[in-house]
Parts: sequence; structure tokens; C-alpha cells
Amino acid sequence: MTQPTFSNLTWHSGTVTRADREQLLGQKGVTVWFTGLSASGKSTIACLVEQRLIERKKHAYRLDGDNIRMGLNKNLGFSAEDRAENIRRIGEVARLFTDAGSIVLASFVSPYRKDRDAVRAGLQPGEFIEVYVKVSIEEAAKRDPKGLYKKALSGQIKGFTGIDDPYEAPTTPEILIDTETCDPGAAAEQIVSYLERSGYLRN
Repeated sequence: MTQPTFSNLTWHSGTVTRADREQLLGQKGVTVWFTGLSASGKSTIACLVEQRLIERKKHAYRLDGDNIRMGLNKNLGFSAEDRAENIRRIGEVARLFTDAGSIVLASFVSPYRKDRDAVRAGLQPGEFIEVYVKVSIEEAAKRDPKGLYKKALSGQIKGFTGIDDPYEAPTTPEILIDTETCDPGAAAEQIVSYLERSGYLRN
């Protein structure tokens, strides 16, 4: 999808800085990006992380794949081009929330490495934490809470990630969660601990 360019645009900076917003919230803005196959457990873990952060009086907001496609990205399909545009738009939203000082929990299959790398490149160093929620195709198909693998394997769905469309796993994620050996609660604690150690939960 070709993006139009405009030569008459100028970024308008206000008098309130990002440091002001982070000081108000008592935390540092960051995007925590959950990637993995459908049924890997991304959304479940993101929900638990959000709950734990809110309980600690931290401002967190969750962006979820299905939710975004019901509104902002409802005009996009699942071609490679539309998937790239889907992630690009989400990356822009995540960047704005991060600049506002929020802890963004973005949960998307995001199967292509170049698209995830583009989101990282749009943020400042240290503002993008990639969480690879790992699961085997066999286990994901066994869980299949939405019945998508069954439909993909029977040919009812075409271009389904992991079946007839590739998933490019992260090579060096900041956090690796194997949901075949780690339960969602423990995974959430691991992520919150990472944020704590890395200084995101205090200003």
C-alpha cells in the first residue's frame, strides 16, 4: 500500500514534554510487543500483565489484534500487504502511547520480522521490548480456541499463519516465553519483573 507524502507538514511541538508526562505517571513509556502464533497465549499473558501493572498503580494499555481489526484496521484483510499495513498502523499508535508515558502491551501475531523491526525502528532505543510467546504448531492446533487451525487445515481459511503462510520467529527477543512449559501467571510475573529491573516502573 503506497503512502502519500506531503511537503507542507510540520511537526507541532507543545510546551508539555514527555519527561513531564512520565513524571506525572511515575513511570517510563515503553512498548511491550507480544508476538507468536495464534493460540500461543499472547492475549492471555498481556491481560495478566496489564492487571498486575494497574494493581501497582501504573498506567498500562493493551492493544489486541482482534480488537484493533474491529475499529482502526477494519478495512484491512490478511494479504501480506494488508498485514504489513496493519502492523504499521499499530506501531504508530504504540509510538503515540509510548510518547504519552504509557506502558503499551501490543499483542499481535505480527508474523513478518521486517514489520516488527520497522515498529522497533520507529521508537527510541529501549522503548521496544519484543516478547516471543513461543508454541509449537502442534500444540497451537490442539488448543485452537477459535477453531482457526481446523478451518485452515480443511482449506476453509487461506493464508493462515503457520499453516500455509510463514511465521518468522524473533531471533533475539528481549523476553522468550515458552507457553508449553510456562503457565500464563508465571509468564506475566517474568515480564513485570523485567520492566521493574529495567527501570520502566519508576521515573
